[in-house]
Amino acid sequence: MLKKIFSWCKKNRVLKQISVFYSATLVSLNFWIEPAIGDPFRQINPIEIGEKTVAAFQAMFEKGNYKKARDYLKIAESEEIDEPLVYAMISSLHYLDENWESLKLYAQKTTEVAENLIAIDPVRGNIYAATGYFLEGAYIISIEGTLKGAPKALEKLRKVFSHFEAAERISSSDPELNLLKGYMDLMLAVNLPFSDITKVIETFEDKAYPHHLAYRGLAVAYRDLDDLKKALKYVDKALLEVPENPELYYLKAQILVAKAKDKNNDLSIRKKAEKNFNKALAKSDQMPRRLVAQIFFEQCKNINNIDDIKRPCDRMRDRIRDGSNTWGPQELPYLR
Repeated sequence: MLKKIFSWCKKNRVLKQISVFYSATLVSLNFWIEPAIGDPFRQINPIEIGEKTVAAFQAMFEKGNYKKARDYLKIAESEEIDEPLVYAMISSLHYLDENWESLKLYAQKTTEVAENLIAIDPVRGNIYAATGYFLEGAYIISIEGTLKGAPKALEKLRKVFSHFEAAERISSSDPELNLLKGYMDLMLAVNLPFSDITKVIETFEDKAYPHHLAYRGLAVAYRDLDDLKKALKYVDKALLEVPENPELYYLKAQILVAKAKDKNNDLSIRKKAEKNFNKALAKSDQMPRRLVAQIFFEQCKNINNIDDIKRPCDRMRDRIRDGSNTWGPQELPYLR
């Protein structure tokens, strides 16, 4: 099981920043709330989360603006030192940049701060202890490889499940818990045989919040299940809530490319995908360069299929990916 989990995470690293902070992390609010009680996860009985932490969360997952999120996180790291979400988001940025030693450092910091929080807030403490151990496992697999690192990562994964179960025993309906654990459950249900994905999807859609992140996770799950109609449905629902997030246009473009392949390389669908790739790339200066490089590469391959011109997509991608700047370039290589 562990081998499949981490192989999937590594294979899908770009999309699953997790994303909700994993890939993971994970991950993008349809309302603005006062900083004093800022809580991007709970509409009822919000918990006080630091102003800069909330701002970073909104920038990263609502706007897809990693550059601004990093600026907020720098402040939060010095002012909101007891908030584990800060260190989880910083870890996700290092994961995207393949900065493995920094990933390790902030994964361990996530775990440490979360375990200290358990005595005060056992639900959130256990949620982020699980997150921290997951990130530590991701570091092991990234450095040592799936086969060599699996035994060590397995021990981390046991702790992940243990902490999530502890949080569930206290508050199984908590939106933050259901969002973060839901992403992992979806990953397992999609990729492992004999999983009950129907129940996972129902719980995720009903109990996870913010909704746009749940919709995004469901779009990815249905894409991987090759149910492209439902994948498009959920990515469009996410876009209705957060229309400024370039990663959602990237995800929609991917789904459309898959649909075009299913329709014997339907060029009209590929042209729709091209438009969505372009919407994502229009905000390249706010995303990590490796993410921009991957979006550009997939756009290039898509256009090659439209006009039957063999552009050197690999070389152009590498030019972006191997650049010295942290963020994606404002000017991309010429395609049209």
